[in-house]
Amino acid sequence: MDSVSAEANSGSEIVTADDLVKARDRLLAPGRKRLTGELLREALVDLHEFWLTAHATSAGVTGPGMALVAVGGLGRRELVPYSDLDLVLVHNGNKGIDAIADKLWYPLWNSGVGLDHSVRTVGEGLRVAAGDLRTALGLLDVRHLAGDPEVSQRLAESARQAWRSNVRTRLDEMAESAQRRWARSGEIAHRVEPDLKHGRGGLRDITLLDALSVAQLTDRASVEVNDARRLLLDVRTELRRVARKPRDVLRAQDGDEVASALGLTDRFALARALSSAARTVVYAVDVSMRTARAAAPKRGLGAFARSPLRRSPARRPLDEGVVLHGTEVALARDAMPNRDPALLLRVATAAARSKHPIAAGTLSRLADSAPELRQPWPREAREELLALLGSGAGLIDVVEALDRTGLWGRLFPEWGAVRDLPPRDAAHMWTVDRHLVQATAHAARLATTVSRPDLLLLGALVHDIGKGRQTDHSEVGAALATQIGERLGLWPQDVETLAAMVRHHLLLPHTATRRDVEDDATVHRVVDTLGGDPVLLELLHALAEADSLATGPGVWTDWKASLIADLVRRCRTAMAGDPLPAPEPLDQAQLDLAVKVASTGKPDVLITPTDGGALVTMAAPDRPGVLSRAAGVLALNSLEVHTATLRAHEGAVVDVFTVSPRFGSLPDASLLREQLSRAVDGSLALADKLAAKERDYGGPPQDPPPAKVLWFDDEATGAVVLELRAADRIGLLHHVADALEQCGVDIRWARVATLGGTVVDSFSLATEDGRLDTTLRKKVERLVLAASR
Repeated sequence: MDSVSAEANSGSEIVTADDLVKARDRLLAPGRKRLTGELLREALVDLHEFWLTAHATSAGVTGPGMALVAVGGLGRRELVPYSDLDLVLVHNGNKGIDAIADKLWYPLWNSGVGLDHSVRTVGEGLRVAAGDLRTALGLLDVRHLAGDPEVSQRLAESARQAWRSNVRTRLDEMAESAQRRWARSGEIAHRVEPDLKHGRGGLRDITLLDALSVAQLTDRASVEVNDARRLLLDVRTELRRVARKPRDVLRAQDGDEVASALGLTDRFALARALSSAARTVVYAVDVSMRTARAAAPKRGLGAFARSPLRRSPARRPLDEGVVLHGTEVALARDAMPNRDPALLLRVATAAARSKHPIAAGTLSRLADSAPELRQPWPREAREELLALLGSGAGLIDVVEALDRTGLWGRLFPEWGAVRDLPPRDAAHMWTVDRHLVQATAHAARLATTVSRPDLLLLGALVHDIGKGRQTDHSEVGAALATQIGERLGLWPQDVETLAAMVRHHLLLPHTATRRDVEDDATVHRVVDTLGGDPVLLELLHALAEADSLATGPGVWTDWKASLIADLVRRCRTAMAGDPLPAPEPLDQAQLDLAVKVASTGKPDVLITPTDGGALVTMAAPDRPGVLSRAAGVLALNSLEVHTATLRAHEGAVVDVFTVSPRFGSLPDASLLREQLSRAVDGSLALADKLAAKERDYGGPPQDPPPAKVLWFDDEATGAVVLELRAADRIGLLHHVADALEQCGVDIRWARVATLGGTVVDSFSLATEDGRLDTTLRKKVERLVLAASR
């Protein structure tokens, strides 16, 4: 290859690597025959190695005492597109080495090739590695490119020997460095936009596994870890090929194209595959770090550390057949897994309660010899399962370990459909299987609030078990819950209750946030749905809280909790046969505000702070369009509306909103008053203001899901309920309310439920003649859908 191009520049020759860049770009060109990720990486390695070898020779890397070596991705032969080249020029103190280095590096710099380089003797390299973990790990991948192979071999062997000798002092440093990296980059398995290199379960973690293996503290990577490595590399390769630049964070908008390149159906299938790979790596890192700490010689023990006279860790009994061996939960010496059907669950419960991990050897032995639990489960196995589910936060790591080794799926074969299943909306921060375990851990803290904590724990564990299939997950889940309950050996009535919990686990939160809980029709619909069962009602109340807490931050709010609690209180009253309380009227302050507005003819605003938000009362002279204008003013001030109730008093419209600031603090009432007055008299161009605000915040949603309108005829007294499901956007309530007002319908109340990037807006609608016929509904639907875009 010709590595030199010249141009006139004060008589000097500018050397470049343009031919390398052009050859690389031809490999990556969209029009050529597409190589698979692995073949493309091999081609990139061969290309760069050929160019560097030839260029190193022309630069003077010849003869004894000097060598060019690769580390990092090129050293491991894992070079992905647009990666920096990690190179080290190693020498024996040669004179003129700096000039040779300049000849090596400048052509790459001149052509814009990323370069991480150093010039060192073997001794200097080892000294730097002794104080810098990243360098120490990099030198474990040394591969000879050009020059004296004996120098390269001496560096590689010395670096590996130094690593093995000093690894005991580096384990804490490795763990702390990884934890800092995870805190910055998050977990690949549960991240909407994962960092393939630095995230937990990513390629950096596989580097740690390789380093522990080189130190002879752990075995070589398993087949599963190597499969995970290949997938992560393939995704990183295709991501960079798509982006045509260095990128390690897989953005949602790139997911479908990367998935297609890998032969997967869509970005959700890709996310699921990545989750499985990352969790495999995470589990391997956890086990390997524990193994390494146990295998590394202790400070001050010297040769005695490996002596057969050295005492093994103490074994402390935890339960029948279960001991704490050092820092791990293990089987007792006399345990017989093949004859003890509850032993697996006793081990798991002991680990969850003591918050110690289960030894890898114990998991392997249980996987090989623990018997299948036949239907119905024996009583002791069922009791151990409930003890495990009630262990709280310790449950999470235990289930992860059981699942990664195939044991959890043996207990619950239905788990396969939700394992690593990514959520479909941004409100969920976990995969579906992890969400179920998180919900169970939260339910354990609520066990004393219900009369049947056993059913609460089981219901939390399986409430979303029907996801991952093409039909309603609540209906499918109820059938699966019946199957699970019967297999566990529950009483028939308990099986029915468990199935009803799964079927109706969304009933309370959806009703409370999307309907008027003060309406008798709402309460009686819930009571009838639950068959008047107060035990099922209290179980669903606790499950709603556990489910919301496990979904993500900000999902279980004081506002949501109070709405559901109010609905539950009213349902209990109805179940007891007592009369339901009447809807709360306007309070005295709101009545006074209405009288003032009616007498002056000027709109006014009252703000009453509440926990986490406020009650905003906006009154104006009774005329059409007040709701849309009030909602627009609230949107202008970044207030998120949760509920809106519309009433009239003495010639004034009184709209009462439950709101919370999207960020910052509540605005001053005088500002809202001034803007509402201008909105009502038409001097404030709300539509233009809201459009400008939306542009300032990045514009409307890109490629949103299609909006949908649903009608419910029997869920409000004397009215129908319209439910809009659409992508969230600034001023959506204003636009939809304006569309409804144009249709001449009477809006009695509105409820807004925000779920990540989507909303479910519900409106109770009526007309003067009490009719909302098909023609009017079609008009309403058409205008509402247009307003949501």
